Amino acid sequence: MNEHKITIHTLREMKQRGEKIAALTAYDFFTTKIMDEVGVELILVGDSLGMAVLGYENTLPVTMEEMLHHTRAVARAKPNGLLVADMPFMTYSTVPQALDNASRFVQAGAEAVKLEGGESVSEQVRALVAAGIPVLGHVGLLPQSILETGGYKIQGRTPAAAERLMLDAQAVEAAGAFAVVIECTVSQVAEEITKAVTIPTIGIGAGAGCDGQILVSSDMLGQFTWFTPKHVKRYANLAEETRKAFAAYKHDVESGEFPGKEQSFR
Repeated sequence: MNEHKITIHTLREMKQRGEKIAALTAYDFFTTKIMDEVGVELILVGDSLGMAVLGYENTLPVTMEEMLHHTRAVARAKPNGLLVADMPFMTYSTVPQALDNASRFVQAGAEAVKLEGGESVSEQVRALVAAGIPVLGHVGLLPQSILETGGYKIQGRTPAAAERLMLDAQAVEAAGAFAVVIECTVSQVAEEITKAVTIPTIGIGAGAGCDGQILVSSDMLGQFTWFTPKHVKRYANLAEETRKAFAAYKHDVESGEFPGKEQSFR
């Protein structure tokens, strides 16, 4: 094994040392290679590919076949970062279903899987860990539950809601999850959870008190311009650069400037 390979134990040790964990989503081979070059510790094949790649309105239509296809592409990059795959909507409702589908992800190259939910999925988490499949938990805003919750809402704004989040995080920890994502949650609540659990917390819209952070790569790269979530910091504007490149190419083709002598064979 590569001596620089990130494992679940690496992430636990980073929390113990107070080192922050950088995580991003990836959906293809080439993006994964670049992420790995800069040392991203956790690479998630997120079901966010539904919106970021496939054009769906939310994550609910994403299928196992689509997730497995993109997981294989990311796995071919052989990243040093820990490769985690999202289990899509309704693919882990029972323990047998969770075991069957998680094993397919491992066979596709994933090194861990992510499940949304707290106490409600603790039995599934426990069974997966017992079967040798590491699990990343996910509490707070649960995108796969938007039909029930009525949309994307900030979590933990009342004492009762904050207590529920704490219990959920502790439940997935007790079930054996190696870390837990906390999404779109009041910062103070996320920080309290981070202090209360021994496993790393990975925040997305959950403030600076978490042990690490994750963003959807297309959001932080600015690959589209019509919407930027409040919790996202845009590090590039690839949509505009791409638009300029396409427009310049079209101009050169129409004017006859492309292909030139440099791009032609003799």
